[in-house]
Amino acid sequence: MKRDWQSDDHEKQLLWAAATSETLRVLEGKWKIVIIVQLFAAKAPVRFSELEKRVVGVNQKMLIQQLKELEKDGIVTRTVYPQVPPKVEYALTELGQEYVPAILAIAEVGAKLKAQAAARAEAA
Repeated sequence: MKRDWQSDDHEKQLLWAAATSETLRVLEGKWKIVIIVQLFAAKAPVRFSELEKRVVGVNQKMLIQQLKELEKDGIVTRTVYPQVPPKVEYALTELGQEYVPAILAIAEVGAKLKAQAAARAEAA
């Protein structure tokens, strides 16, 4: 859907602001963006134990909580295989995949900011 972000239509501006707020609500939390990036980078469903290794610094309880929220919001799928020991895999949904370009763009800006900060520190 094409958007005229600089429209003077107040109703459209309110709708876009609400949509942006909803997107940020889904992504809020220290680990959600990292989880999405790791699931995207894996290119295939990831077992819980593997995801736990990929998301460096997260504890098991927090990872489970963040995954439950992402699943509830339709960003990830959780597949449980009936076997012993239990096998659980996570993957991005189509909606989850739609977040990836925006997250990658944010990462690019972050890399530029980091480079600028390093250059300033070097010049000081």
